[in-house]
Amino acid sequence: MTETAPPNTVLTFPTPASAGAAPKPASSVEKIWGKAVCGHGYAGIPSVLIQGQRRLGINTTQFNIIVQLLDYWREPSRKPFPTKRDLAQRIGVTEKTIQNNIRDLETAGLIRREQRKTAAGDWNSNLYHLDGLVQRVKALEPDFAAEKAAKKAARTARETPAGLRKAST
Repeated sequence: MTETAPPNTVLTFPTPASAGAAPKPASSVEKIWGKAVCGHGYAGIPSVLIQGQRRLGINTTQFNIIVQLLDYWREPSRKPFPTKRDLAQRIGVTEKTIQNNIRDLETAGLIRREQRKTAAGDWNSNLYHLDGLVQRVKALEPDFAAEKAAKKAARTARETPAGLRKAST
């Protein structure tokens, strides 16, 4: 006697909408910019990078280039690789301006370029490693934490009546 295999059965799982689940709440970014704008994507830019621009020695053009590179960097394992032409068009500067500023960022240790070739052996856009930038921003964080704690202590001292303040030893 031969056994026949049971027929394959496809199970359909309910989608959140069909199951009556509440729609996903809007993120804080979506609340500010709207779902339509955020539907095109957005870049994560730490406030320490924004506020620490001067401490990092980054001029406004270099900062803009970094923001553009961050917009292209969507996965930690997949480094951004825009062309100089794309960066120049987005920012409104020449390709030479992009090239010079990226070279300065590379000299400062914030960016590392890796040249890429096509399968045919032609030069392709550079791959940009931002590990140096990430390390430098992380190194700034303790300074920002100390400044934040000092501001909180000063605010608490201002708001606490003089008779309730602890005597400093």
